[in-house]
Amino acid sequence: MHAVISAGRMVSGPGGRVVLDGAVLVQGGVIEAAGPRAAVEALAGPEVRRLAFPDGTLLPGLIDAHVHLALDAGPDPVATLRASSDSELYAGMALRAEQLLATGVTTVRDLDDRGGLAVRLRDEIAAGQMPGPRVLAAGTPLTAPGGHCWFFGGEVEGEDAIREAVRRNAASGVDLVKVMATGGGITQGGPPVWQAQFTTREMLVVVEEARRAGLPVAAHAHGTEGIAASVAAGVDSIEHCTWMGRDGFDVREDLAAAIAGRGIAVCPAASPDWKGFAERFGPRRAEEMFQRIRWMAGSGVRLLPGTDAGVPRAVFDGFVSSLEFFEHIGMTAAEIIDLATAGAAEALDIAHDTGRLAPGHRADLLVVDGDPLTDLAALRSVRLVLAAGRPFGLPTGSSLLS
Repeated sequence: MHAVISAGRMVSGPGGRVVLDGAVLVQGGVIEAAGPRAAVEALAGPEVRRLAFPDGTLLPGLIDAHVHLALDAGPDPVATLRASSDSELYAGMALRAEQLLATGVTTVRDLDDRGGLAVRLRDEIAAGQMPGPRVLAAGTPLTAPGGHCWFFGGEVEGEDAIREAVRRNAASGVDLVKVMATGGGITQGGPPVWQAQFTTREMLVVVEEARRAGLPVAAHAHGTEGIAASVAAGVDSIEHCTWMGRDGFDVREDLAAAIAGRGIAVCPAASPDWKGFAERFGPRRAEEMFQRIRWMAGSGVRLLPGTDAGVPRAVFDGFVSSLEFFEHIGMTAAEIIDLATAGAAEALDIAHDTGRLAPGHRADLLVVDGDPLTDLAALRSVRLVLAAGRPFGLPTGSSLLS
């Protein structure tokens, strides 16, 4: 695809920087130029296609750092998963990937997989065989015997088994390693969310083996004991990080300082249904949990946006609702857009080629009606999405359709 895409406003960088009447020149999936429309137009010949959105905003594609493509977000996604054949599961995963793309999400980090299906989906999307966002696939998550998400097939016990599981994932071509440092909420009969599943030494083995393969590590950790083991092991991100103890919240300022100081990202995985969660959980107790995230942000902890899409009520077309959670804890719209674009790209170590509208970067971009820098709801008014230069959602009759 060779095209000039312009809009009345273009988010040109972090901090709410905007170019009025901005444009990008896209060629072969890469941004060749970005800046004022007149300057970009001057670089493109008359044969290059044009698509203009004078009342819209052009910005980098969004990044959802915590999804579960193998789960369907229904009342019992685990039962559905276990009852599905691989072909049925893969078809559902492809549809859910397309849902994400339709909302402007051009990169996702998929944190659970069965039988390498997410890796296959990643590769087929990258080859242009089906629409979808770029997928960073974690493969089969490591868990204790009978532990959280054991049904994905990643049960391990002992250091040798841990090393072998990490090596097996690496050989399958994953982009990162996922480890269940504590229990979780969707595993019936599994350990409680606060309970650690691995010792600090075992977590160190996970990280050591992943580093040998050049892979980052994401640790699912609700409980403070698991958070502490994850920090000591040197993981790259902590998912949820809800500071749970046996008898309630167990918040440790020293651990938060260590997380911030070591640059470990925290993905709260705020569901699109976070308001409903507060009602079910109890507004007072939910706000106490929300306050922990507000406190971490104020302590310098790097946050990552993620929806937990796939678990009950966490739908795949609700990323903007999840972003509005960060507005609830006090972030501005400009800060949240940074969080979901350049900030997430930096935390996931992909900032060299996505997260900004810059020459040489992938043509991952989004056009919406209105101005999301003043009203996040504008992100719901999607006009155009490009993922690696491939258009999705073009207006009927556009010359780009030819």
